[in-house]
Parts: sequence; structure tokens; C-alpha cells
Amino acid sequence: MNRAEGRAPGRAVRRVVAGALAVGTVLAVSAPPASAHTALTGSDPKKNSSVAPPSQIVLTYSENIRLPRVILTDASGKEHQAGTAKAVDNKVTQAVSGVLPFGNQYTVSWRVVSADGHPVSGSYRFTVDGTPKAEASQPVMPMRTTKTPTTLPQSAVDSNDGSSSGWLWIGLIALVVAAAGGAVAWFRRSSASKG
Repeated sequence: MNRAEGRAPGRAVRRVVAGALAVGTVLAVSAPPASAHTALTGSDPKKNSSVAPPSQIVLTYSENIRLPRVILTDASGKEHQAGTAKAVDNKVTQAVSGVLPFGNQYTVSWRVVSADGHPVSGSYRFTVDGTPKAEASQPVMPMRTTKTPTTLPQSAVDSNDGSSSGWLWIGLIALVVAAAGGAVAWFRRSSASKG
């Protein structure tokens, strides 16, 4: 084999590697931004509001959600939700247990799963003041007695940033580079068998 023939496989290898790197760069540059997850767009009672004792908490999100969980606590950490939260399309309703005492501040902690399967959570506060609403005169519902944790597990808390789409593009780039490496190895083997 002369020198010209020896250099030809080297050039072909460089071209394959350069092509793979170019494809990987195009994929990385053209990757779409991380998809936005659902967000809380409204609530009743509203954040930082002062209201008459509510009979329920209503949360509205930017998209349909599922698997809602809502915890209503006072300043001492005592829970005041009754039963489980109900989700219909992009709204979550959570019944309140009994009539909330006047002059107290309450925290609504929530967790839902967005349409793309991503868990999202958050919390806000409101204060009870004024006179009870007509619905609050209904019979007092018993307090929940199940031994569920009073706070949402840390693993459920989501900061609404990041997405699995970034990992998808990293995986695609790694696959392109691996394919280029396989092509180089195959080309070297076929060149060696000819020589």
C-alpha cells in the first residue's frame, strides 16, 4: 500500500467525525427551549387577601391538571381541609373543615401534576376577617384523622425550572457521536481487510 492509499482512509475518518460533530452541533443549537409547566393563575381566597371564613379553596391553573393535593394550615400548623381535593379540567376545589376563626392567617399548600406529567407545587397565605359566608353555616365537617404528613414531601416540591427535554437532546448528541465512532471503527476494519 503506497502513502496516498494510507492517507485516504485517514481523510475519510476525519470527514465522518467532522460530519458527526456538525450534526451534533446543529441538534444542540436547534433544541427547543424547555417546555413551560402549569402555573397557578388564580385562587379563591386570593393570595394575601383578608376574607370572611371560606367554605372551600378554589385554585385555577394555566392548563388541565391531575392528582391534586391541598393542605390548609393555620399559624400553629393545625390542618383545616376536609376530605380530598377534586380536580376538574384546570380547577381544583378543596373543602374547608368547619368555620375558620376570625383574625387568623392561613397557608394553602398545593401540589398537582401537569398535563406533561411534571409535578408542580406552591403555597400562599390569606387572613380570615369579617363575617362568615352563608355556606359556612352548614354543619361542621369532621377533621381528617388519617396519618398523612402535614407537609408535602421535599421530593414533590418543584421549582418550575428545568425539563426532561434537555436530557433528550444530550442523549441524541451522544447517540450521533457514538454512531460516528462506530462508523470510524467499521471503516478502519474494512480498510485493514483490503490491505
